[in-house]
This record gives sequence, structure tokens and C-alpha cells, in this order.
Amino acid sequence: MTDFYKKIMDSSEITENDKYYWGYMYGLGVETVVPYLKKLGAFKKGDSVAEIGSAEGGVLAAFVEEGANNALGTDISISRLEMGDKIAKLGGLKIEFTSHDILTQEPRADWKNAYDLVLLRDVIEHLDDTALALKNIKNIMKPGGFLFVSFPPYYSPFGGHQHTIGNGKGMYPYVHILPDSLFYSFLKGGRENDIWEVKRLQDIKLTPKKFLKATAEAGFEVFQSDYYFIRPVFKMKFGLPTVKTTALAKAIPFVRNYLSLEACYILRKV
Repeated sequence: MTDFYKKIMDSSEITENDKYYWGYMYGLGVETVVPYLKKLGAFKKGDSVAEIGSAEGGVLAAFVEEGANNALGTDISISRLEMGDKIAKLGGLKIEFTSHDILTQEPRADWKNAYDLVLLRDVIEHLDDTALALKNIKNIMKPGGFLFVSFPPYYSPFGGHQHTIGNGKGMYPYVHILPDSLFYSFLKGGRENDIWEVKRLQDIKLTPKKFLKATAEAGFEVFQSDYYFIRPVFKMKFGLPTVKTTALAKAIPFVRNYLSLEACYILRKV
């Protein structure tokens, strides 16, 4: 990793927990997201980049190191934004972090038509109105700009986010597609807020088909789509190799809906 990464990891001003979350996101950006988008022509040095749901901004930091300008990170979590701002300043990176809800708040006037690239990683599946979120994001993008979106399809092994509840039983795959009476028994003893979110995702049920329908409604062009059985982020978290299912997933709906742990799209504003 870079000197910047080492500086953050060696800092006594950042907690070990924050180092972990920021660190694996930064690693994902450096090793996967930035090279992927550069190779496809969706990012180049000098591009203005915004990340919706940036948390501490690890991925965004990787783009700034690669020459991104006018970097913006938004989230609804004030504490995570504050940590991201602290890390960026410690590393000498110029990133604006600000609280914003892409569904309920109007984008600032200076954001409109301002960004060459917008990142939306593992966020869209949490938003109640997929099409509205995409339309609002489109407003901050330059004509011809790109939007990078990734999410776990709802019917994939952990698409219900049941693994987040912290009771151990949520680590079983596919339990979220069982009848409610059985599924809720797996949630007992978990963290209350996470159980609430898991049940909310049950209502949203974001699938590739539903996402692509919303994409068309928002007026985006699909520039690139990929699907993964082992997600790129698993390399950062667990040391696992990335495994694509793209060819099979595009040919067989069952593969992209039930066996692909990540759906990944690059959309273009036309």
C-alpha cells in the first residue's frame, strides 16, 4: 500500500475500528474500483468525483490519490463523515464531507451538473425509491458522466443483510427468503436497529431486474454490467479471490438473482 495508507494505519489519532473500516474501503478503491473504471474509460485524472454514502471515504481517498478533483463525500452518518474528514486532513487529501440524504434533500446548487463520476457502492439497496434516487443523482452529474453502482441482489445468499444483525444465526445464507415466521426466528437476539433495517430491505427487495427498470425510468444508459460470485471487497475483508459470474449471469436469470453476491453497473448520463 501507499505511504498515505501507512500514515493512517500508524496514526494514534485513529481508532483501530475506524482504521479497519476505512482501510478495507481504501484497499478496495486502490486495487479494484479505480483500476476497473480507468480501464473502461469511466475515470481519468482530473475528473470531479462524488461518492454517495461515502462513510469514512476510503474509496474516495483512492480516487483523489489518482488525481480526482472536486471530491465530495456524502452520507447520513455524521460520525462517519467526521472521521473521514479527520483521516483526509491527516493524509493531506482535499475532500469535502457533508451530510446529505439523496432521497429527501435537494442537491446543493453547486453540485448540479458538476461531477464526471459518481460512486454508489452498497447503498442503492437501502433506498426506498430506486428510480427517484437515480434521478436525483443524475442531477449532479455532467452530461456524459458516469455512475458506478454496486449492490447485492436481494435473493442472493446474503442479499437480505441478515449477516449484519450480530447474533450468529444470521450467517446462514438464504434464510431471508424463507417464510417470515421462520426468517424472523433467525433474527431473534440480534441488534434491534439492524433487525429493523433487515425487515425494511425485505420490503425493498432490490433485484437486477428492478434496478434496470429504475435505470431506464431515470434515463440512464447502461455502459457496463458485471456480476460476481465472490465480491471484490471479500479480498480486502477475507483474503478471498474475486470470482465473476458475468457471462452466466447475463444468460441465466437464476445465476444473477440467486448466485451472484454482487451486481455491478456503470451507467452513463445521456
